[in-house]
Amino acid sequence: MDLLSQAEGVMALSHARQVLHEHVAGKPYKEPDFPTVFSRKRGVFVTLTMKGNLRGCIGFPQGVMPLRDAIREAACSAATGDPRFPPVKPGELSDILVEVTVLTEPELLKAASTERPAAITVGRHGLIVRGYGRSGLLLPQVPVEWGWDVNEFLEHTCMKAGLPGKCWQDPSVQVFTFEGQIFSEKPSS
Repeated sequence: MDLLSQAEGVMALSHARQVLHEHVAGKPYKEPDFPTVFSRKRGVFVTLTMKGNLRGCIGFPQGVMPLRDAIREAACSAATGDPRFPPVKPGELSDILVEVTVLTEPELLKAASTERPAAITVGRHGLIVRGYGRSGLLLPQVPVEWGWDVNEFLEHTCMKAGLPGKCWQDPSVQVFTFEGQIFSEKPSS
């Protein structure tokens, strides 16, 4: 995966922020000329938090569109399409912090089901669990934020899919890993 430079990461964050203002508050936004990396198809998630609490998180696990478009779609969906939350209102925008996570392509974990925990590094890997017609995804930063070990990370990813927590031990359940480059706005002090 081509990593984004720090300047490109700042641009990704700014793009997500401007798209939010355009989508939620109707503030016009003219996209800048993006570097080439923004034309490549990449998986991305946009996470919105308010006062330390999740306010929306939507994205694309795989590269299905150019990164600039994926950030736009994810930011709009995180603000008004995450079914866990009511739509973001214009008055909330100043209290919301934006995080953009640019992903590598998910790879099937080829370890035997009993060896899966040893093949996962908390803080480095994100997980996708697929089985029984369902799937769930957790970003690499989630287990770090919650202080989970690798088994808890696997269990919570299963539960995110609406599956029993220990289903990752079933050889018919697929576990995918990916990595993410995380760019976050900092809270003002």
